[in-house]
Amino acid sequence: MLILNANEVRQALPMAEVIAATKKAYASLSAGEAIVPLRTHLPVEKQEGITLFMPAYLGGDGGEALAMKAVSVFPRNPQRGIPTVHAAVLVFAVETGQPLALLEGGTLTAIRTGAASGAATDLLARPDSRTGAIFGAGVQGRTQLEAICTARSLEQVWIYDLDPERVEQFIEDMAGHGPIPQDLRAAESPGQAVSQADIICAATTASWPVFSAEDVKPGTHINGVGSFTPGMVEIPPEITKEAAIFIGSQEGVLEEAGEILAAIEQNLINPEDLVELGEVVQGNAPGRTSPDQVTFFKSVGTAVQDAAAARLALDNAQAQNLGQRVVW
Repeated sequence: MLILNANEVRQALPMAEVIAATKKAYASLSAGEAIVPLRTHLPVEKQEGITLFMPAYLGGDGGEALAMKAVSVFPRNPQRGIPTVHAAVLVFAVETGQPLALLEGGTLTAIRTGAASGAATDLLARPDSRTGAIFGAGVQGRTQLEAICTARSLEQVWIYDLDPERVEQFIEDMAGHGPIPQDLRAAESPGQAVSQADIICAATTASWPVFSAEDVKPGTHINGVGSFTPGMVEIPPEITKEAAIFIGSQEGVLEEAGEILAAIEQNLINPEDLVELGEVVQGNAPGRTSPDQVTFFKSVGTAVQDAAAARLALDNAQAQNLGQRVVW
């Protein structure tokens, strides 16, 4: 059994490679080549937390993978000085079902969630996009930033969070690293960030919209990855009335995405309006159709992302001699 800690997972998952693997995973999902049961929710109401169990088998031309992730989201954790998200991923041999590896899943989750937005940005954002906005200065916000800067050559990115100190630390840690521009700016308000952005990413635990639809300019691409229950709405549902809407998984979004469910309930959209990103990857559906079109990618996460990232991490770890081997 190979065990990879957080640093080793990070080394084994370069963002550009994870974005490419994520596109293939979405294509396999849309082609019916993956088995992905709806994730099991285990609420821990006393702590306002939830633990999710997410198994997946991934087939198709992108390569097979078999994995299961357990992820906990406990919003009170920052008050304890620890991350909101903790997770572990167990990887199995496709041929035998034998456990092969145990990966620290918080880092993998953050990277693969960023890569989903990176894939959507690469497929949907205007090629000339130069300015970004990130909502949420936590771990997820960092990989969102890395991913969109991997997909597009951004020159300036605005950061907004309810905690200004987190924004300051975020900027200090991230400015100028890898594809990320040096010009990261703290936004004084959501409107300041959104009104200037070509690409917006929301990675929060908010139960209400974190910006106004009126501030979104024509031609913007939006990634919404923070909300994952029907009661969480971080993107204003009214944005869906005019935007082209793309999703990771039809089944998952119609079960768990608060923004999409609210938009359907308000008769702003029909379920038929939703296009899986995998259909765009396969060339079965168009992406952006005009420079002024607003595109919105909504993902609640799907286990094919974890399976694809875990398979890539295992392959790269073996090639780089990363991790610790233990007798199982």
